[in-house]
Amino acid sequence: MTTNDERMMRLAVDTACTARLRSRPNPWVGAVVVAQNGEVFTGATLEPGNAHAEIVALNAAAHHAQDSTLFSTLEPCNHTGRTGPCTQAIIDAGVSRVVVGTLDPDSKVSGSGVQQLRDAGLTVEVGVLEQEVKQQLAAYLHHRATGRPFVVLKMASTIDGRIAAADGSSKWITGETARKRVHQLRAESDAIVVGAGTVRADDPSLTVRDADGPSPRRIVLGAIDASAKVHPCTQWTGSLPDLLDTLGKEGVVQLLVEGGARVAASFHRERLINQYIMHIAPVIAGGDDAAGVFAGPAASTMADMWRGRIVSTTNLDGDIEIILEPNLN
Repeated sequence: MTTNDERMMRLAVDTACTARLRSRPNPWVGAVVVAQNGEVFTGATLEPGNAHAEIVALNAAAHHAQDSTLFSTLEPCNHTGRTGPCTQAIIDAGVSRVVVGTLDPDSKVSGSGVQQLRDAGLTVEVGVLEQEVKQQLAAYLHHRATGRPFVVLKMASTIDGRIAAADGSSKWITGETARKRVHQLRAESDAIVVGAGTVRADDPSLTVRDADGPSPRRIVLGAIDASAKVHPCTQWTGSLPDLLDTLGKEGVVQLLVEGGARVAASFHRERLINQYIMHIAPVIAGGDDAAGVFAGPAASTMADMWRGRIVSTTNLDGDIEIILEPNLN
């Protein structure tokens, strides 16, 4: 691995950002072709049924692909689905070297793409900027490895941990920038889930309005009135693990949990959350008679408390976004 390899892989990572809202359930991949003369060509995965990132970059490079180096954030596929195998296209284009960010855990790929390239005589290197790539593709990698969607819990609270006032009102704890960020999260998610209580209390539509991208499929835990704004939606009465298994089979790569304190607590206690996104406002409720982030009994001892790791903190024009994930060990 060279410094230039890292620079080109970072360009591939940046290019992949443009694919996040259009490629699902396929992975949002970025690719870069560096020609012998130093020219650089980029590509990102298109809508399902259209070209993958590697093909887009190769098409942009055209004859410059001969003896080039191709960078791809994810291992190229080597099977025929709605499109042909990227590995064969790479070989046919005359690429001499392939640099891969991380292997694809999909059972139809899982190392075989890299092996096919090596068997054809190409030099292949794996693992350049792997942690950055894995972070970008976390939802996809989790879905392919477990068969379940990557579960993101988003909650907004006062700085003293309250999600509403004593009278139950909660609009708005956080400011406009934080609310726009929530719409971005919705656009990046294939489905969103809330409890029936939240629907009855707030009558949300749960659509994307303040960001570019599609609105997610809507899931409500429990039964709701036919006039609720959230329709059309799926009303779920089974267990949460069964919900995740069902959604995973239906191609839901990322599930956003945006429900109230009881729904948040249910997912948390069953250890079903892969990422916690907490929006903390510079607001103080000042008492204990307003709802907390999680409903129900707290951990009985310090040893029983959930401990994770802070992935990032971001200032959202005065509100603070803290992203936590479970510890790796």
